[in-house]
Amino acid sequence: MPRRRTTSSSSSTAPSAPRNRTPQPVRVRRRSFGDFVKAFLAFVVLLVLVVGVPLALATQIGWPLPDGAPSLDWLQREITVQTFLHILTVIVWFAWAQFTACVLVEVKAALSGVGVPGRVPGSGPSQLLARQLVAALLLVGATAASLTPGLSQLGQSLEGNQQPSVAAAQQTPGIFAQQQEQAAATANALAEQAGQAGQDAARADGGASAAHGDTKYYRIQPPEGRHHDSLWEVAERHLGDGRRYKEIFELNKDRVQPDGSRLSEASLIRPGWIMEMPGDARGGELVEMPDEAPNVSEQVQQQISDYAKSGDHAQGSGSGDAQVSLPEQRPAPTPANPVTPVTPAPHVDRESADREHADREHAAPAAARDGHSFGLPEALLAAPLLAAGLLGALGRRRRQAMWQSALGAVGGRRGMEPPTPTGDAQDAQDALLVGADPEGVRLLDRSLRGLAASLAAESRPLPVVYAAWMSGNGDLHLQLAQPAGKPPAPWQHGQDQTFWMLARADAERYEEAETAAPYPGLVSLGTMDDSRLLLNLEAVPGIVSLGGAEADRAAVFASVAAELATNGWSDRMTITLVGFGDDLTPLAPNRIRHLDGFEDLFETMSAETRQRRGALGAAGHDSVLTGRTGPAQHTRWAPHLVLLAAQPSDDDALRLAELAADAGRLGIGYLVGTGGTDLPGAAWEMEITGGGRLLAPLLGLELDAQMLPAAQRRAVVELFTDADPGSGPGSDPEGGPGRPANAPPFLVDISEQGRPAVYARLVGSYEIIGLDTPDGERSALLHEALALLLLHREGVHPRVLSSALWPRGVTADVRDALLERLRTWLGTDPDGTPRLATDATGRLTLAKSVVSDLDVLRSLYYEATQGRGVDSRQVRGRLLTDALVLVRGPLLADRPEGRYRWLTHEIIDAQLPLLVADTGLALSEFHLERDRAEKAIEALNAALRTAPADERLWHELLRATHTTGDPDRLRALAADLVDRSGARGLPPRTEALLDELLPTWRESVSAAG
Repeated sequence: MPRRRTTSSSSSTAPSAPRNRTPQPVRVRRRSFGDFVKAFLAFVVLLVLVVGVPLALATQIGWPLPDGAPSLDWLQREITVQTFLHILTVIVWFAWAQFTACVLVEVKAALSGVGVPGRVPGSGPSQLLARQLVAALLLVGATAASLTPGLSQLGQSLEGNQQPSVAAAQQTPGIFAQQQEQAAATANALAEQAGQAGQDAARADGGASAAHGDTKYYRIQPPEGRHHDSLWEVAERHLGDGRRYKEIFELNKDRVQPDGSRLSEASLIRPGWIMEMPGDARGGELVEMPDEAPNVSEQVQQQISDYAKSGDHAQGSGSGDAQVSLPEQRPAPTPANPVTPVTPAPHVDRESADREHADREHAAPAAARDGHSFGLPEALLAAPLLAAGLLGALGRRRRQAMWQSALGAVGGRRGMEPPTPTGDAQDAQDALLVGADPEGVRLLDRSLRGLAASLAAESRPLPVVYAAWMSGNGDLHLQLAQPAGKPPAPWQHGQDQTFWMLARADAERYEEAETAAPYPGLVSLGTMDDSRLLLNLEAVPGIVSLGGAEADRAAVFASVAAELATNGWSDRMTITLVGFGDDLTPLAPNRIRHLDGFEDLFETMSAETRQRRGALGAAGHDSVLTGRTGPAQHTRWAPHLVLLAAQPSDDDALRLAELAADAGRLGIGYLVGTGGTDLPGAAWEMEITGGGRLLAPLLGLELDAQMLPAAQRRAVVELFTDADPGSGPGSDPEGGPGRPANAPPFLVDISEQGRPAVYARLVGSYEIIGLDTPDGERSALLHEALALLLLHREGVHPRVLSSALWPRGVTADVRDALLERLRTWLGTDPDGTPRLATDATGRLTLAKSVVSDLDVLRSLYYEATQGRGVDSRQVRGRLLTDALVLVRGPLLADRPEGRYRWLTHEIIDAQLPLLVADTGLALSEFHLERDRAEKAIEALNAALRTAPADERLWHELLRATHTTGDPDRLRALAADLVDRSGARGLPPRTEALLDELLPTWRESVSAAG
C-alpha cells in the first residue's frame, strides 16, 4: 500500500510545541478485512451526514431563511405548521454546520499531525462522533500515531537535523536523536541470511550489470510534513523487512557523503545522503542508474558516481545492479550544512574495558560487569538504581518496625532483631546489597534538584525532559523535548541543543537543594552499551505501549513499578497498577494503589485529569513543571503514573488515548501492555523480546532491558512483608517454634567457661583481642572484613563481602586472595576447625569461638530479660549492669573515613541505640524497685550517652528524678529538655508527663529563660 503523505509545506517558523528531532518513519500497518469494512461504513455515514443532509434539505424543504429584511409584520403573522418546519430546518442546518466543522477539524488534525485536535464550541457528542468516523476512515491508510498526539506529531524542521556535529553525536546515546553504535556483531542473524541470499541472487541474475560496475543506490529524501525518511522505512519498502536496516547501515558506515560528513549511527541520516543498497533491493520507487535515470540530475549522478568510489565494490567486491531511489521524483533538497568527518573510535576489548572501569571511583557495582553471579539473581545485580531504592526502602521499613516495637505499638513483639531472610529472600537481599548503587542515586537526585534550583534562581521554567542517560563514567545527560537555551552552570550542552550534560565531577560538588524533585517520573528501562536509560514517563505526549510475551511484559512492569515506588529522586507520587501488581503494595503502601479493571481506571483518571487541568488553570501554570519551581510547590504537581499490564480493547484503547492526549503537561503517564505491536493511540511503542532485549525501532532504541521476574519479585516482596510489624514470624509473641520473638541470631556462652578465642570490641573503638596484628597495608581491609562477618552471624555471601570492601569492583583473584588471608589470620580452633568456614549455601560464617562485644551485649540482655534473670532478681541486676558496662560509644567509633560504607545499608545504627536504651530502662526499673533512685538515674544517663534521642529514657529519667523529692533538680532537668528540643518544642507526651510531675514547669522555664 502506498504511504500516506501530507501536503502541508514546511515552514521556517519554529514550532512552539516540543519537537521530535529524529527522522521518524511512517509505519505501514497491514489492515484486516474488518478495518476496510469499518472504513467503508464510516465513509458512507460521513457522506450521508456531510453531503446527503444538505442536499436533502435543499431539495425537499428549500432555504428556510426569509428572502428579505425582517419587519414588524412578522410578529403579526399566524404561526402555522410551516413555521415550525422552518424553525426545525434552521436547527438542522446549524447542527449540520457544527458537525461538518467537527469533521474538518478532526481530518485536519489527523492528517497534519499537529497535536491535540481543536475543540468546536458546544459540540462534545458531535465531535466525538466525528472523531470516531474519521479515525475509522483513516485507519486503512494512516498510522496509529496519527490519530492521537505522539512522538511522530511533534514536528521537525529541516534545520533541526542539520545542526549537531557527528563528533558530538558520538558522545552519548539518545531516544529520538541518539547515536547508537551499531557494530556488525549485533546484526540480526535473519537479516544477515536474507542479505546474503539477496546478494547471491543479484550476482546470479544481474551479472552483466555488475560487470559494468552498476550498484543499487537510494537517495535520502527531505522531510515532508511530519514524515521523515529513515533506514528502517527504506528497508521495509525495498527489502521487505524493516529489521534489515542494519544491512544498509553496514554497507554505508563511515563512507563520505555528498555534504562531507559520514554515516556513523543508524538513527542519524540526513536528506541528500546516498545509501548503497543490498543486491535484492526492489520497489516501484527505484530508478535505474546510471543509464536509465532520466529524472535524476547530472549533479546527483555525479554524487552517486563519487560515492560509489568509496565503497568496497570500488575495489572489486560490488554487489548487484545499479539503482537510485527518488520517491515521487521530488526536487532535491538543499544539502545539509557540512560537518567535520570523524573516524569512529577503535573497538576496545570488552574485558580490558571492564577491568579499567572497575578501578574508577564510584563506578557501577561489579556484579553488573562480572558474568559469574555466584548464584545470585542477575536481574537485581544488573539494576543498581532499583536495588538501591529497594534496599533503602527496606532499611526504613525495618527501622520503623523496630521503633514501633520499642514503643510498644505492636503487642507482644519487643525484639530489636528483624527476621533473618532465608532461601530466595536471602538471595534477593544479597543481590540488592551487591547490585545497589546508592552513590549514583544520590548524585542523580542532587543533580536534578540543583538544576531546578538554578533555573528557579534565574526565573526560568523547567524544560520538558523526555529521558536521562547515565553514562558509565557517571556523567548525566538530559534529553530535552526541544532546545531550551543555555543550561545553567555547571551544566553544559551535550551533543546538540536538545542535550544538557553534567559531568560527574561537577555533580559531586552539588550541595543539598531545598526544592521539589523536578523529574520524579524518571524510571530505568535498561542499558545500551555503557549507558543506562531512564525514561520520563510523565512527560510522554500520550501512551507508551509495551509489546511482547505476557511473562516478559510482567517482568518489565514489575521493575518499573518497584523503582518508581522506592526511588530516591522523587518526593511523592501515585502509582496506579491496573490488572496486576496487588502483591507489590507492601513496597510502598503510600504510593502504590491497585485497580481491578479499565472501568475503574477510566472513572478515576477522568476525574483526576479534570481536577489537574482545573488546578493548573487556577494557578496560572501551563504545566506541572512550572508548578515545581519557585514558591508554588504543591502536592498536586506530584506525578500520577498508570501501569496497565493487560491489553485494553480497541474501544478502551481509544478512550484511554483521548484521556492521555493532554497527560504530558498534567504530570500523568501511561504505560500499557499489549500482546501485539499495534495499540491504537500509542505515542511511543516498545517491545520486550524473550531474550531480554527492549526494542523500539522507531525511537532508535535497542536496550538490555531491566526486568524483575516473578521469582525475584516474590522474594523482594517477602523481604518487605517480613519487615512489617505484625506480619511474619517476628510478630508472634512466641517468636516461632522454639524461640522467643526477640532472641538474637547468635547467643554467646557468657559463663567463665565460654571465654572466646577471638574477641572483637565493636561498640566504641575497634579492638581485637586474641589475634596478631596483620601486615600494615592489609590490616584495614582484614579488620573491615571481620567486622562485616561479626555483624552478620547468619553468614555473608562472598559477593556481598567483595562489593562491600571494593564498591568500585574487584577481580576474582584479588577477592579470593583476601579470603585466604582472612582464613590464615583467624586460624583454627584447638580441634582443627577453621574459624572462617563456608556453609551449605556458599556463605562465609565465623566459628562460635570468634565473638564481639555486640554479641555479648545482646546475650546479656536476653539472659537478663528472658533467661536466667527472669527467675532471679539478683542475676538480672548483675547481667544488666555488665551489659551496660560494655557500651563505650557508637559502633566502630574510630573507623577511617572512606571505609565501612556498607554500614549505610545496615540497620545496626538503629538497633544498637534501642538495645542500649532497653538495657538502661530495665536496669533503672531494677533499681527503682529497691528505691535506689540515684542508681537508676546513673543507669539512664549512661544509656542516654549512646541513645540521646530515645524519648523513653527521658521519661524514665524524669520519673526517677521526681522520686528523689528534689523539685529544683526536676526543674533543671525540665529546662535542659526544653533547651534540647529547640524550635520544635517538647513532644506532646513529654509535656503531659511534666504537667503531671511538675505542674509549674512552664513558669519555671520561662523565668529561667
